Amino acid sequence: MNDKAVRRSPVLAGGLSLIPGLGQMYAGQRYRGGAILIATLLIAGVVVWYGRPGWSFAPIGIYLWNIWDAFSLARGRARSAFLPLLLGLVVAYGIGWQMIGIDLSAASGERAMAILRPMLRPDLFERRYELNRMWTPITVPCPTGDAPPAPPASRQDGEKRAFAMPDCAGVLETVIVSVSGMWPNAETEIWWETNIGDDKPLGGNENAPLIVETDETGSLTTTIRVPSTVLIAQPDPTLALTHRIYFDQRELTSGFQLSRNGRFVVQGMVESITMALMATFLSALLAIPISFLAARNLMSSSPITIVVYVIVRTILNITRSIEALIIAIVFVVITGLGPFAGLMALVVHSVAALAKLYSEVIEGIDPGPIEAIRATGARWTQIVRYGVIPQIVPPFTAFTIYRWDINVRMSTIVGFVGGGGIGFYLVQWIQINQMGAVGAAFLAIAVVVVTLDYFSAKLRERLV
Repeated sequence: MNDKAVRRSPVLAGGLSLIPGLGQMYAGQRYRGGAILIATLLIAGVVVWYGRPGWSFAPIGIYLWNIWDAFSLARGRARSAFLPLLLGLVVAYGIGWQMIGIDLSAASGERAMAILRPMLRPDLFERRYELNRMWTPITVPCPTGDAPPAPPASRQDGEKRAFAMPDCAGVLETVIVSVSGMWPNAETEIWWETNIGDDKPLGGNENAPLIVETDETGSLTTTIRVPSTVLIAQPDPTLALTHRIYFDQRELTSGFQLSRNGRFVVQGMVESITMALMATFLSALLAIPISFLAARNLMSSSPITIVVYVIVRTILNITRSIEALIIAIVFVVITGLGPFAGLMALVVHSVAALAKLYSEVIEGIDPGPIEAIRATGARWTQIVRYGVIPQIVPPFTAFTIYRWDINVRMSTIVGFVGGGGIGFYLVQWIQINQMGAVGAAFLAIAVVVVTLDYFSAKLRERLV
């Protein structure tokens, strides 16, 4: 029996539809009946599962429509499926709205503007300035046991001298710092550099800079507290290591230059673009041979090749289903923080994606040359060399360029879990509420992505 409406007893069809879809099957609409049964059970299950009895009108409405539809089909007239589709969408979005807890009244325009205002002033460029800098070492924490005492926390550079008292201190302990020989009556920013080079502001909330003005002799003395985050990257918090306390003065001159955060933005974008380029190149080299093993038309000549085809396809599907961000977390654990972990995550994900795209290109090529070469008794490698490769070079190149475009976007995300690139800096700026730097990063990402998208589109047009 084909899947078309057949005239049956309308009363019997309506009675059978008490079991959703059975009346439609009786009227000859097997697929329609199966779809109605699944949809009714699914909508009813969602309402019961999430405990939302108020939405019961939807499965009841679909159930009643099912009886009416079966009655009409038996008389040779099919009813529109618009009503059950509408009811299903209402339930899906309605329950989803409640489960997510969407509350538009909770949105605060004041909080939004507090974030957006600094983002609209990207911290990318600044007025050019002359820097007058001095620093002194300090040991954190103080040596214990038989360890030698901390070296003096003082340093002299020409007429400039800086020191801290005491020579060592623990986290959150108070330290007196002093500097002389600086510019007189000038604002001086005091900040902390850890033993691994991380910068720590010393303001009241540890997110704001500490600025103190020197006196008429170019000297200042103030107290600071050792930042609470100085030992985060230190495997042994009891190990005494040398940190630095900096004193910076700036005098504006003519022109503009990249700001400190602007330099990090440029460095992060260069890392992201390099990661994307290297990942695309390496993944293309690996994906090309794998794609031949994942092409059905090339691997259907014997049971052994079919088994290889199924195994390779399964591995590719599993790998593609795991987001690159998750893979990056795994590689961060294996290789540590940095661009290398992000590169490996992009390579793994790109190999699976490109191999699938390449294999589909191979499966869609003209089979004539392949059959002709196979008929001559050529080996599998010869079939690939002379019958497949000449047909796939242009689409392979286009897909590779497209994947590079995707990898540039993905490289900005893997940094959020420590995979390097601009995302690595971006997540830190968000955490310390430096929204001006966040705005600069967003601007740089947008410019790079739009530019690369334009040029990659032009290259793909030339290859088609």
